[in-house]
Amino acid sequence: MDKLLYIAASGAKQDLLATGVRANNLANAQTTGFKAQLEQARSMPAYGEGLPTRVFAMTESPSNNYEGGAMVQTGRDLDVAVQGKGWFAMQDANGQQAMSRDGSFQMGADGVLTDMHGNVVLGDNGPIYLPVPLDNLNIASDGTISVRPVGAPENVSQEVGRLKLVNPQLDSIERGQDGLFRTKDGSVPFADATVQVRSGMVEGSNVNAVDEMVSMISLQRHYEMQVKLMKQADELAGRGNMLLRIL
Repeated sequence: MDKLLYIAASGAKQDLLATGVRANNLANAQTTGFKAQLEQARSMPAYGEGLPTRVFAMTESPSNNYEGGAMVQTGRDLDVAVQGKGWFAMQDANGQQAMSRDGSFQMGADGVLTDMHGNVVLGDNGPIYLPVPLDNLNIASDGTISVRPVGAPENVSQEVGRLKLVNPQLDSIERGQDGLFRTKDGSVPFADATVQVRSGMVEGSNVNAVDEMVSMISLQRHYEMQVKLMKQADELAGRGNMLLRIL
């Protein structure tokens, strides 16, 4: 009975992990710039000294859905959305460069440009600092930020920085625990001039809530089936022990 119990327990474990991934996606269905997480598992024979008579479920190639989310018009000057492929370069809490699609920016008291979580937005030359007070801010399609200097005419603008926009290969990046993306080998992506942005809007989450709910229901039913198999294995083992006592 150990074969049945081992297989069922291994499958139940993967169902729990997959349910956690789907639940996290649902929780972030309204998070700006969020990319849905994917999960996948397959059967894997357990090789050893004897024949591979045991099979377990193994997580395989977990990744993310990098499709673009819906563009949401906000009209806010500091809201920016990447068009198509590309990422905003950010500075994480450890001072390292990371990437994000969340373009809902804000300006700190010292003029530094950050996202809603406090991560610093990077430009071509490091963190971007905006002049205080801020007037007539404009972000061009190439990420160039310009403002009207204090006391200058309305038609006068001055460039104060440019967003660092990067576009590494998707198979070379991974999601961190803080929700930001980084290269797997720790390298720093170079700025890509082909990446374009649009101001006054943000990119919504690409999570499909209906698909996630259907997947969660399917995983829960599959988990219940695995638990029933585990109970059945325990019952069969108990009956086997009873027969041995009779003999």
